Amino acid sequence: MVDELGIRIGSKAARLLARLGRAEIRPGLSEQELTGVEARFGFAFAADHRAFLAVGLPAGGGWPDWRYGDAALLRSWLGRPVEDVLFAVAEADFWHPGWGTRPARQADAATVARAHLASAPQLVPVYSHRYLPAGRETFAHPVLSILGADIVPYGYDLIDYVQQEFGGPQDSTEEDRQVADATATFWADFLTWSNQAE
Repeated sequence: MVDELGIRIGSKAARLLARLGRAEIRPGLSEQELTGVEARFGFAFAADHRAFLAVGLPAGGGWPDWRYGDAALLRSWLGRPVEDVLFAVAEADFWHPGWGTRPARQADAATVARAHLASAPQLVPVYSHRYLPAGRETFAHPVLSILGADIVPYGYDLIDYVQQEFGGPQDSTEEDRQVADATATFWADFLTWSNQAE
């Protein structure tokens, strides 16, 4: 059931993006290519993200090139959410309340923050600074926009994200919305805390 719903969401999002004509769409990644990316970079795409990339691989500025992209650049992109938060800890005195009392020394604060972030689910770039959590048996996560410690949802799922980012019609069904409850541990706490702090 998870695979079917994830495939439906990812496929619908990919078809919508192609219809909008806002990105070059290349042939989708094969099962072998998807598995190869996951093995090479040490994560598993969420079911909807995997289906999205299998239907068509968006290309051009802002889209990760999972087929021919530079491995160092892709690794940097994968590490950016954690590095952005660590930068905010070091340079902007950011501290998540779930991490306990902030150590007085910046270096100690960064060490504690890094340890907490190491246990957070991997985030995988969708486009620019928009991310989905990794996880083969998961789907319908909110797409997160991450700049420093500014972490906000940019679509309640991949379909809504494409509509929000690229100006598509708001045609999600009630069925789509009913399954869009999943979110990743830690990053969900971040969103809840951020929303309460506003």
